[in-house]
Amino acid sequence: MSDAAPPPAPSPELSAAVDHGELSAGAAQNVAKALADPHRSGSHAAIQSLIDAGDWQELDALYFEVIPFGTGGRRGRMSDHGTATMNPRTVAESADGLARYMAQQFPEKAAKRGGLKAAVAHDTRHRSEEFARLTATTLAARGVRTFMFRGFRSTPELSFAVRELNCDAGVVVSASHNPPSDNGFKAYWDDGAQVLPPHDRGIIDAVYASTEIPTLDFDRAVDDGLIEVIGEEIDSAYVDAVADLSLSSNRDVTAVYTSLHGVGETNVFAVLDQAGFRGVELLDSQRNPDGGFPTVDANFPNPERLEVYGPAIERAKEIDADLVLATDPDSDRLGVCAKNAFGEYLHISGNRVGALICDHILRKRHQQGTLPANGYVVETLVTTRLIGAIAKAADVQVIDDLLVGFKYIGQKMDQEGPDSFLFGAEESLGYLAGQYARDKDAAVAALYIMELAASLKSGGKTLHDRLDELFIEHGYHAEGQFSEKLPGSGGRETTAKLMAAFRSDPPTSLGGIELAKVFDYEDHEVRSLPGNERTEALPEPDGNLMIFQSDPGGSAAVRVAVRPSGTEPKIKFYTFANAAVSDADRLPAVKESTDATLAKVQGDLSAWVAAKLGELSS
Repeated sequence: MSDAAPPPAPSPELSAAVDHGELSAGAAQNVAKALADPHRSGSHAAIQSLIDAGDWQELDALYFEVIPFGTGGRRGRMSDHGTATMNPRTVAESADGLARYMAQQFPEKAAKRGGLKAAVAHDTRHRSEEFARLTATTLAARGVRTFMFRGFRSTPELSFAVRELNCDAGVVVSASHNPPSDNGFKAYWDDGAQVLPPHDRGIIDAVYASTEIPTLDFDRAVDDGLIEVIGEEIDSAYVDAVADLSLSSNRDVTAVYTSLHGVGETNVFAVLDQAGFRGVELLDSQRNPDGGFPTVDANFPNPERLEVYGPAIERAKEIDADLVLATDPDSDRLGVCAKNAFGEYLHISGNRVGALICDHILRKRHQQGTLPANGYVVETLVTTRLIGAIAKAADVQVIDDLLVGFKYIGQKMDQEGPDSFLFGAEESLGYLAGQYARDKDAAVAALYIMELAASLKSGGKTLHDRLDELFIEHGYHAEGQFSEKLPGSGGRETTAKLMAAFRSDPPTSLGGIELAKVFDYEDHEVRSLPGNERTEALPEPDGNLMIFQSDPGGSAAVRVAVRPSGTEPKIKFYTFANAAVSDADRLPAVKESTDATLAKVQGDLSAWVAAKLGELSS
């Protein structure tokens, strides 16, 4: 029997709001806990003001949950207080929980002052520097020697710094490609990868146990040697490590690069300049670091969105550039548009950029005789199978059964041996080569895309031409995705119910194609369709992901992946269709028919989801 005190009961006002459907039960419980917690006294007046005003909607948004760690740590809306948002308390308790968990895992280091080490970086978002300094002082107050970057830096450079400085953990304050309202706390372990089980669970348990959180004055901590400000020396080592991965000397290519007001000038542009690319122009209108992302369409700096490329494409047309490159605010993702034979700048999806880079690496290393005998390529379960086809044709091992999240690619690198690692990719514009980091890096991706484009240009070809050659050799692969946003206090419950519907009563036909199997990575089984009957076990990996697929013998093979997002309140759907191409003359017709099939699959899937959500809400 537990001796723990029962949680405080919500006040009559809070209980009445719950009874009237104005406030979720979870929010009422979290508000009651916050008001009873003397360590949260700084937020008591603000909470009471919302209660007095009857602003239950805002109170619910601030307290409906305790913001969790997902595939990318903690991420969400910023506010001054609230268990469900990124604010000084949730940032400090994240750092405090990380520090205490580090001490549990490395007790000998924790026994001496400054024995534990961590690195901290931040992007250009609103409050990122504030939250990074708070993270650093909290870690330092727990006795962790903390290396903090002077000014904003990219996420991959943080991964590099953790390894370079032999740190036990690291933190990046960033919300990646989210809107300006958001920020995040991404935790890294001593290998330079984002935290994995069991460490993620251990950290969040420690976070939940945080009560009184110690702190230090930043300047005093610097004077005492518990915080060390770092910068140029790590920058130089990082840039050299990436630029040294060059596989070609051809530099005759031009590009317009936009950081979308983020940190990308510190890694992507720095690496391209170090590697000798002189034809890269920084888009001046989006160069200024600004967390409001003022010149980006809808202020939403996600390079997966075609709308963000508008200003860069306009400039590319003016100077007749070959490429347009864009990165998200923390510059771990690279988006690419390339000019075609008609002078049009067409976006190339993350899946296809990954295929192009994989092909470039394998061909160049084969030519140079540097392909290891046991070399391997890694991709996630929701990434294009074209990468696997390219690797298999080069007699290279393919590891393609990983859950979503680049941390799993980093983990696989160390399990299989980094010396044999050739390339890792995920569909959301994430790529890595080399051994210098354990997270995706837009800089190394930009290096290889520029080299490939330069080589192709010398032969009168474009990236689009090379893609067509890959399709003819390995089959035409088309991919798409969409999301169903389920925000608010009821979002997690609705998400769980929708995932349950996919498991118990799944779609059996999409786009006129019968689905034959579902691979369920949470229930760990393969089921046949349409009967939805278990046919075999599926031991690994372990995650809330389902993949539906058709029989491979049809004119077009179809796959559909379904999973809740690990960082945002939504379910993500990934669609795939591929078909063989008998010869170059048939490629246009195969493209047209396969794209049409994929569109029908997405339309039917979207309709099925809408119908199920309607049933759940009725």
